[in-house]
This record gives sequence, structure tokens and C-alpha cells, in this order.
Amino acid sequence: YNSVRAQIKKAVLFPGIKEIEKDNVKTYEAIKIECDYSHSFFGNISFLKEEVQNLLLNGYKIFIFAVYEQQARRISFLLKDYDINVLPYSISSGFIVPGLKIMVIQENEIFGRKKRIPRSIGRARSEFIESFTELNPGDYIVHINYGIGIFKGIKRMKILNNERDYIELEYDNNEIIFIPVEQVNLIQRYIVQDGSKPRLDRIGGRSWENRKEKVKKSVEELARRLVKLYSERRRTSGFAFPKDTDWQNEFEAGFPYQETEDQLKCIEDVKKDMEEPVPMDRLICGDVGYGKTEIALRAAFKAVMGGKQVALLAPTTILAEQHFETFTERFGKFPVKIGMLSRFRSRKEQQVILEGLKTGEIDIVIGTHRLVQRDVKFKNIGLLIIDEEQRFGVKHKEIIKELKTSVDCLTLTATPIPRTLHMSLMKIRDMSILNTPPQNRRPIETVVSEFNDQLIKKAILREIDRGGQIFYLHNRIKTITHVYHFLSGLCPDLTIDISHGQMAEEDLEEVMHRFIRGDSHILLATSIIENGLDIPNVNTIIIDRADIFGIAQLYQLRGRVGRSDLPAYAYLLYPKGKVLSELAMKRLKIISDFTELGSGFKIALKDLEIRGAGNLLGREQHGDILAVGLDMYIKLLEEAIGELETEHKEQPPELYLELEYTGFIPDEYVLEQVEKMEVYKKIAAISTYDELDAVYSEIQDRFGPVPNEVESLFSVAEIRIVCKKLYISSLKEKNGVARIEFSKLSKISLDKVTRVIQESGNSVFLDSKAPNCIFLKTENIDVKDKSDFIKDKLSRLL
Repeated sequence: YNSVRAQIKKAVLFPGIKEIEKDNVKTYEAIKIECDYSHSFFGNISFLKEEVQNLLLNGYKIFIFAVYEQQARRISFLLKDYDINVLPYSISSGFIVPGLKIMVIQENEIFGRKKRIPRSIGRARSEFIESFTELNPGDYIVHINYGIGIFKGIKRMKILNNERDYIELEYDNNEIIFIPVEQVNLIQRYIVQDGSKPRLDRIGGRSWENRKEKVKKSVEELARRLVKLYSERRRTSGFAFPKDTDWQNEFEAGFPYQETEDQLKCIEDVKKDMEEPVPMDRLICGDVGYGKTEIALRAAFKAVMGGKQVALLAPTTILAEQHFETFTERFGKFPVKIGMLSRFRSRKEQQVILEGLKTGEIDIVIGTHRLVQRDVKFKNIGLLIIDEEQRFGVKHKEIIKELKTSVDCLTLTATPIPRTLHMSLMKIRDMSILNTPPQNRRPIETVVSEFNDQLIKKAILREIDRGGQIFYLHNRIKTITHVYHFLSGLCPDLTIDISHGQMAEEDLEEVMHRFIRGDSHILLATSIIENGLDIPNVNTIIIDRADIFGIAQLYQLRGRVGRSDLPAYAYLLYPKGKVLSELAMKRLKIISDFTELGSGFKIALKDLEIRGAGNLLGREQHGDILAVGLDMYIKLLEEAIGELETEHKEQPPELYLELEYTGFIPDEYVLEQVEKMEVYKKIAAISTYDELDAVYSEIQDRFGPVPNEVESLFSVAEIRIVCKKLYISSLKEKNGVARIEFSKLSKISLDKVTRVIQESGNSVFLDSKAPNCIFLKTENIDVKDKSDFIKDKLSRLL
């Protein structure tokens, strides 16, 4: 507020105000200023520019207040030719002071009302954890040196006056080992298949090293194939779209919400890809309502501004219809022609659209699998947007694959299919993640139960009592009328509509529109409602025979509710008295466990786990993945790919770090063990000073001021950074001496080593029995000073 006042005060002189002194107190004579409301410009930028120019010519000073900085930058860009002040501050409305020749405009008066996200929502990020690092006691793990074991938990121990947390692991013959938390980077989750239990390795045995070496050799061939595939795609010539135009900024400024940080990052990633002369292949992964559609809209607008056509492929007619309405509304002020191809369009209408695509008259086409049929020809397609790729069949995917080789491709998904997820984790596909929950969205309360008449009736009436509507999902068309009669008998006063894929187009469209208008209470439907339906008034879904659905499908179905700020409910029902398979029980448990916002990515990982990873890249990988676990398999594969991509340039070794110090995460600072493990993993994964600053800021923001014990962990992380630069493979401290082993002596200058030894007296020394090592005396030094001492000596070797 003071900053705004200062800027206005600086820009405006108030003439003729008399100073009054009374009883040695200076005051000013009150003045009356005539003031009027500012105009509304209804999104018409030409009108705004015209008005601004006229006012400036008449000697006015103009101030525009934008709600947040990104919007202020856009408005500044749009009005860069005019001498005005654009300020990133919030005011309630604009005004004009004719006597002082001041005009103040609030951004809503330019574009319409913005729906601002509260600051707390922006901070409440439900982040996924990198790779498969979430661990619970009893989970199988892989230690890079010891092999497959069982994670027992984190245990605080005091050894030689140093208090630290240790990771407790169990191996064959009930052998227990304790790993210092700073070595958490050496531990990964073991992904098992179909609940089968792996054989535990024996401490000191050779079987683990033998298996690891065997898998390492076999992944090298696969790595060569993948690198070839990736490099071929990178060599393919694509269209480099031009930089953003004035219209692009105007289009984006009209978005009625404030973008989240990760939305802006995703948009930046997409634009950067589009501006390169290589075909884009980017996956946007974000839960329902997290802003994927807006990213698609902006990419589509950029493509059309670059003179190219856009195709948006949706898995269902209803979703295509919804996208068509959204695109038509957002593109309404611009000369962009949008068409739609689906079975809701007559043969004649489809022919007109096909002709328009061939001649280039239609800029954007939205449709179902009808879009990938052979008679669809584009004059100049430049961007393909695929919504929920996993919903398309094998035949359609092959056609999509052909199309993707030459045009930019953007894929949107809430739950990536395991293969896609796997390819993205291995960096073969580019992936951007949306983590920030929608405004006011709440987790969906999920109930897993046997089929129960009274439970169903209670759930329906509770929703009706608060003025809502219900989805009742029954996925068998043959028996759907029986369910209709059952529901009619259960709730005779309610209106029920039926919806399924075998209905005539006009009937289905009418049913859906009637339900959206609120003319019926219950929509009894098949899984036709799975994708895209956005009806905020529906906040209860009942899924009959939930045991026959896959995890991703259940997650999508549950996502049809909870799209408003009201509590939402999902009932997953299985037949009474039926014994469920272990796989079905696992699926239902995962869905009921993962109810928090942003669970889509975690559910995809779980899906990958219970379906098994053996068939992701071919059956020949099956045995290798089971031998070492998926996480270790991906790690070995990434290392092989890294070596090939950098022409066999050697990567720094995984550091084995063992220091004598006190450092841990206090229980009162981070309560949950899973969260604590996540924080330990993040600190252990730090490899640059930028990452160090980012992780420190994030932890401080999430949990509060960082205590001394955690500061110690960051000091150790700094040592890691220097060790990585010097290719140090091991740093072990024992009895006040730190033994530092280099993986390659060629990476350091012997002259520098000699100089450090000479300058350090006897605190740094060599030992002829350990030619690859240097030794540092560290006794009686606390961890902060010890960290500074070790960093100082090692930094001099760089």
C-alpha cells in the first residue's frame, strides 16, 4: 500500500494545498476532489488503446493495477507503446479524477473479473515424490551395495556422543543392518510384481553383485536402442513456431483465474518446445481441474498464430463436446475458426469440416477417434493435442504415432499409463507435472463396501438434501434397465436418466444436456462418463462392481465428483458375499488410500507396481526387472543411456559418505515418518548449490525455521557437492580422521594436493598404503566447522 502511495505521490503534484500550523502541529487544509468511476473495456484491447492515447494527449497520467506480477507484465507488453504505469497491486476498482487528470484502471475493467487463488492454496502443493521413494515399514527395498532387503523404519541412535537417525534394514537369516540417513541415496524401492515376494539377499554374499552385473550388461543393448530412437526424433525436422505475439498476450490475459506456479512452468516448457525446430513430444500430468486445458488452449493459440492447424483428440464424444464449448468461448474474440468431428455431427456437417481442414479454412478441429481416420486430411497441421491417451485403442495409437513423428504433440493426462510413465521417468519423453490443487477443492471421501441397499439410499438422499445430483455407474448395458427399476423403487420421488454408448446420438446428447441443466437427479450411466465431464453440482458417485475396474479407470471415475468446494463422496461397491481376488482387493485399497489432492501420479506408480513392469519395453526385460527391482533397473538403464549420450564421458560415482556428527530431523519438526523419509531423500539428492538453496527454502516454508540438527544435514549436503565435482567415491570418518578416496586420480591436480598438504601443516596427509586417498584430521571439530574445514581443503583441489 505504501509503495503504491509513494508511486502515485511521486507522479502527481497536488497544487494549492495550504499548510496550517496550530499549537506547533502542522496540518493541511482539507480539499475536495471530484471523482468518477473508471470505464469497463469488455476485453476490447483496441478500445483500451484508443482511450489511453486520447487521455495521454489530454495530459492525463494513467495507472493500471494488476492483481499479480505475471498479469502486470502482460499488460505492460500489450501497452508498451504508451507512457503509462502498470503496478502489480490489488485495488477494488478504478476511478478518474478529472481535476487532477488522473485515470486509475483495475485489470478486471479490462478483461472481466479474475478469480484469484488464495495464497494458502498456492502453498498447499500435493507433490509427488521423485521416482519410487515413498517407503513404509515392511516394504521391500534395494540397497545399491547389499541388494534386496526389507525396510523396517527409521531409528534414532546415539553412538560415540553423536545422535543421528539410521535406516533399519533386514536381510536374509534375519540379519539387521543400520544405514546412516546420509546414505539414503543408496536405497531404492523394490517394485514387485503381482504381490510376489522376492528372495532376500545375504549380507556378504556374492549373488547380488553377480545379478547386478548381469543386468548391467543386458541394459546396455536396450540403452543403445532407446538412444537411437530418441536421437532419431531429435534429428527429425519440425516447425519452429515464432515467439509470442501481442494477441498471444491478450489471449492469456483473458484467462479468468490466476495461474499457479507450476502451470506457468508447464506453459513455459511447452512454448520453449514449440519454438524449437524439432517435433515436441511432451506429457502434461496433472489431476482433474489442475489447469491442463488452459495449457492446451495457449499451445493451440500459439500454433494458430504461427499459421498452423491444430487437432485436439478426445476419448469420448461428451468430452470432445465440452472441449469444443471451452475453445469456442475462449477464442471468441479472435479470428480463429473451430470445428468439431464426432458422431454427434451429421454426415453432411462432417463433410463440411473435412473440406475446411483440407483447404485450411478451419484452424482448430476437436474430435474423437473420428479424427484419426484415413479420410481426415489437413492442409497444414502443426500441433496434435491428445487428452487421456490411454483411452484410445491399439489401432488408433498406431495412427497417432505416425502423425506424431512430424508434428508437435502435447499429451494431457491425470493418470499416465505405466508405459508412458516409464518412458517419461527415463527421460525418453518430456514430462511436466501440475501439482497445485484447484481453488477450494477438497479431497473426495471414498467408501469401499459390499453392495448395500440402505447405504445406497442414504448416500443418494444425503446428496439430494443439499441440492446436489448423483452419478450411479453400472457398466453393463444389458442389465442397466434392471438397475433403473431398482433405483426407482429405492427413491420413487427422484428423476433418473439413463446414458450409455449404444444410444442414438440425439438421445444421448439430450440426456446429457438435461442432466447438466439439473432437470434430473440421478444419471445412471456406463463408463461413458469416465472422461472429462465437468458438472460441479454432482458430488456423489456410486460405482457398482468397482472390483472389475482398473486403478486408473477407478481414479478417473472418482474424479467426476468433487469439482466444487463442497465435500464429495465416492462409493466403490462389490457384490455381497463375493470373494474378491487379491488383485481386485489391492486396487480398491489403493483407491481408498489415495484420496488426497494430486494422487494421480502416485496412483500411476502403484498401478505400475501391481501390474508388474516386465512388459513395459518387451518380455525380454521381465527377468532383469525382477532380478534387481524396477527402480534399480531404471537407474542402471539411465546410467547406460547417460554414457552413450555423452560419448562415454564418465559420470561421477555414487558417493559413500560416513561422517561422525550429530544431525537428524527432530520428531516435533516433521511428524510423519513417510514425510521424514522424503525430506532425507531430498537432502541426500542435492548435487548443486542451486538445489541446496531450493530444498532449504522449501523445507523452511513447509515446516518452519530450520533447527540446528537439520542445519547439520545441509552442511553434509554441501560436502557432497564438492565431492561430486572431484569424482570422490568415498568419504569415511573414523576416530577423528577423514579418509577421502578418489575414483580417478586423473581428475585432480597433484600439484594442488601437494600445495594443500604444505599449507595445512599436519592436518592433511597421504598414506602410501592408500594411493588413491588423502586424509584429513577432524578430531574435536563440531559439524559446522568440520564441514567448513573439509569443504575448504577439497575446494582448493578444484
